[in-house]
Formats: sequence, C-alpha cells, structure tokens
Amino acid sequence: MIEVALILAAVTLIVGVGAAFCLRLLPTVRLQLTGLALLAVVLPLAAVLTSGWVMFHMHDDAKILAVSSAAAVSAVAGALLLARWIVGPLERLRGVSGELAGGDLTARAADKGPHELAELGVAFNRMADSVERLFEARRQLVAWASHDLRTPLSSVQAMLEALEDGLAQPDEYLPAMRDQVRILTTLVDDLFELTRIDAGALTLELHEIPLDSVVDSCVRSFEADARAKRVRLETRRPHGLPTVRCAPEKVERILHNLLTNALRHTPTDGAVAVVLTTQANAVTVSVEDSGTGLTGTTAQRMFERFWRADPSRSADGSGLGLAIAQGLVEAQGGLIWAENRPDGGARVAFTLPVARTNSLTVAAAAD
Repeated sequence: MIEVALILAAVTLIVGVGAAFCLRLLPTVRLQLTGLALLAVVLPLAAVLTSGWVMFHMHDDAKILAVSSAAAVSAVAGALLLARWIVGPLERLRGVSGELAGGDLTARAADKGPHELAELGVAFNRMADSVERLFEARRQLVAWASHDLRTPLSSVQAMLEALEDGLAQPDEYLPAMRDQVRILTTLVDDLFELTRIDAGALTLELHEIPLDSVVDSCVRSFEADARAKRVRLETRRPHGLPTVRCAPEKVERILHNLLTNALRHTPTDGAVAVVLTTQANAVTVSVEDSGTGLTGTTAQRMFERFWRADPSRSADGSGLGLAIAQGLVEAQGGLIWAENRPDGGARVAFTLPVARTNSLTVAAAAD
C-alpha cells in the first residue's frame, strides 16, 4: 500500500498548491488569510481521514502518519507561496518609496493586486503626486522670486552707478529709487506672508464687526487711482447687513489685492464695484469689473503664485496678491473664487462667516 500512500501524498500536495493559487485570486488580503487558515486546517484533516479510511484494516499507523505529514507539508507550502505573493507587492512598495526618498519624484507604486494593497498603492501614488507638485511649486517660487527681485535690484544698481559716475544728479533718481525700494519691500512682505500661510503660522485675531467701515475705508483709498484712470468706483450693499467674524486688517488686505487687480484690468471709462450680499451663514464680498473677463486658463490659474495673464508685464505686481488673498480668506473660514459676469467682465468673490451674535439673534427671533 506504499503506492496508495504516495498517491494520497501527491494528491494532497497538488491540492494544497492549487488551493494556494486559488486563494491568490481573492480580492482582499483578509479573505486570503482567512482562506489560508481554513486550508491549513481542512487539508491535513481531509488527508488524515482519507488515509485512515483506506488503511483502517491494515493497522499501518506509520503510513497514516506519513500521509498526514505530507498533508501538513503541503499546507505549509501553500502558506509560504501565498505569503510570498502578499509580501511581494509590499517589498516593491518599499523599493519605490526608497526611490522617491532618493530624489526620483517620478517613482510610482503598482496599484493592482488585493484590495488593501491596491488601495495602499493608490494612496502612495497620491502622496508622491503631492510631493512632486510641492517640489515643482518650490522650484517655481525660487525662479519667479529671483526674477522679480533681480529686476528692481538691477534698476537700483544702474542708477547708483550713474550717480557715482556723475552722469545724473541725486534728485533725478531719488523718486525712481524710492519706487524700486517700495517694490522690493512689497515683494519681501508678500513672500513673508505667504510663508506664514503655508507654514500654518498665521495668527489671526478675529472680531465680530460690521463690514461697512472696512469696505468703505478700503474703497476710499482707491478713489484717486480710479479717477486717474477714469474708472467709476462704487459700493453696493443691502440694508441691515449682518456683522461678520473676521480679522479686519486681513480683510482690508484681501480687498486691497482684489481692487488692485480689478483696476489694473479695467479699461478707461469702465467700472469697478464692490458688492456685498448676505446668505444664511455668510456674507459674500464681490469685486466686479467691466474688463474683458476671464479665459478658461485665467480662471483656473489666477490664484497660483507668481502667475500672470501676461508674463511680460512683470511691473504689474509680484503675482502673489491673489494667492495671498486666497490664503487669508481660507484662514478666516471663508471661500474665494473667480468667475465671469453674465453682462461682461470678471467677478472675484469671497465669503466671511456671519458672527455668532447674528446667529443667536436669528434663532431667538425664530423662537
């Protein structure tokens, strides 16, 4: 009956390896491990029962033990194969993470296999995409900042050299040098503000205030520029505007950036308006202009750092105003977006949350 024992052992081994291959097809690691546990129990038990039934009348315990051992070995072999298939993707993921840490930002993990490992690969690839975008943004930030810093510095250096060579009088260049220093100061301040926003180190002192005074003060500061360009500047708001919870100086900074951008892109004899509207839990502040409006690319990219619709017009600001406005709005719990107006021109709007006192008043009135 040695032949019978060998046949049973071979069949058991083949069944174990085949079952391991089948377990590999299960969609999740949890199901694979559950199937492996069942295989490790059922296969040896089935082999023992089968061999015992065949050899019951032969009283050959050694052969029964041999077949049982073969069944156990086949279960172990199936377990090792399955473990290799599970560990393989993890090893590959470790290798890809090492490539990413070594500077290869294009390294990506496989997103196929059992459900858990596929999800892990997808999550890893999302992280790698974020890291790649972060490094690209940093590269662009350094490139654009270097370019924008170099331009006024070169102008100041040229004027200083002209003064040293006696080619000009100080009074001729002092106003221009003062303008270039102002540009440099603004750029450095913008970079510092953006760095604080990115680092989450921006500290805001929020107050519950009416927006009227903040908006009126900011609009008044642009009246001279609007008159010089022959642009009509106005404010529209409803009666009974609720108070909002915000940092007033940051709201002024946001409005300053939006109005600067609107006046820059509004033609002579055009119009710019600051429009305030109310919703249930927020007040929306919109800066509308009668310019050419937004193209698809502009609407998507205008909040990117250092982005300009016309890259050749580097004198029109640092290209950080809208990016800073977005960071300041979101830090106060609001949203900001840009869109075209139905009757022409562009609208950039942001929201600020209504103060708690207004919410309590509305609730009390409802009661």
